[in-house]
Amino acid sequence: MENIKVIIWGLGAMGKGMAEMLLKKKGVDIVGVVGRGKKIGTSMYDYLSVEREDRKDLLLGAYDEVITEKAADVVLICTDSFTKNAFEKIKFCLEKKINVISSAEEMSYPMAQEPELTKEMDKIAKENGVSVLGTGINPGLIMDLLVVTLTGACESVDHVVARRVNSLSPFGPAVMEEQGIGITVEAFKKGVEEGTLAGHVGFAESVSMIADAIGWKLSDKVKQSMEPIVSNVYRKSPYAQVQPGEVAGCAMKGFGYVDGELKIEMDHPQQIEPETEGTHTGDYIEIKGVPNINMAINPEVPGGIGTIAMCVNMIPHIINARPGVKTMIDLPVPRAIMGDMRDMIER
Repeated sequence: MENIKVIIWGLGAMGKGMAEMLLKKKGVDIVGVVGRGKKIGTSMYDYLSVEREDRKDLLLGAYDEVITEKAADVVLICTDSFTKNAFEKIKFCLEKKINVISSAEEMSYPMAQEPELTKEMDKIAKENGVSVLGTGINPGLIMDLLVVTLTGACESVDHVVARRVNSLSPFGPAVMEEQGIGITVEAFKKGVEEGTLAGHVGFAESVSMIADAIGWKLSDKVKQSMEPIVSNVYRKSPYAQVQPGEVAGCAMKGFGYVDGELKIEMDHPQQIEPETEGTHTGDYIEIKGVPNINMAINPEVPGGIGTIAMCVNMIPHIINARPGVKTMIDLPVPRAIMGDMRDMIER
C-alpha cells in the first residue's frame, strides 16, 4: 500500500507543527504545501525546526497548483477560525475529490451556526465521495468530546460545567488578534461592542455538540460573555508582546439552555504567559447526574501541540469515513498513532 498523501494549506504556527509531526510518522508523506505571497516558491524546510537531510525538497505553491484532482488523500487546512471564511477553501478541496481536516474552530460543529453552509458542504462531499472534519484541542476535544465521553458512564445528566484555564502562547497572529492580545482595555471593550473581537471561537459549537450528543434540545442560542484579562507585568510569547496595563487575554463564559433552564456552562479564561502572574493552567469537567463525575487535568493539555496532534491523528478516521460532513461525535475516538499510519486505513 502506498503511503498516505497529505497536503498542508497554511504554514503558520499550526501548519508548521503539523508538518513537523507528520515528518516523524510512518506510512505518510507530505506531498504539497499551499502558501501565498512571498512564501510561494520557497522551501517548506525554511519554516520548520526540522532539517531537510536527505528528504526531497518541497516548495510552497499556490492552492490551485498544489491541489489538483486526487493529488492527496487529505488536505489539512490551517488558515481560518470561521466556517464562512473556510468554506471556499474546503469546497475547492472536496471538488478535487480530496478529504479535508480543518482546524477552524467553527468547523468542529458547523451546523451550530452555519446550517446552510454545512448542508452545502455535505452535498459537495457526498457528490465527490470524500469527507470533511473540523477538529482541534478546543473545540474538538477538551470542552466537548471529552465531556460527551464522560457522560457515557452516567445513567442521567442534570448539569454540565466545562472549564479550561489555558495559555495562548503557542498560537499564531490570527488567534492573538481574535483575542485582543496587546491592545488597551478601552480598545478591547470597543471591539466587544462592535463585534470585531472574536475571543474564544467555539462555545456555540461545543455546547451544541454536547446537547445533540446526549439528546438535549437547546431552547435558545448559546449565550456568552467576554471580559479582558489585564496584565500587571510585561509578557512576551512567540507571536505577541504585552506591556503592563494592556490586555494579555480574554475571560469568556458560555451558557446553553434547555427548556429555559441553564444546563451547560463553559468557563474559559485564556492568556499568554499566565505563569508570569501565578495563574496555573488546567482542564476541569463537572457533571451533575447519576453518578456525579468530576475530572481535573493539571496543568492544561497544551493547546498548540494538542490542536496539531488532533488534526494529524484524525487523518485515518476521515479517510475511512463515509462521505459527507463529519464531527468528532461521528468518528472513532482520537488516539495517538505510534505505528504505521497505513495500518489504520480500512482496505
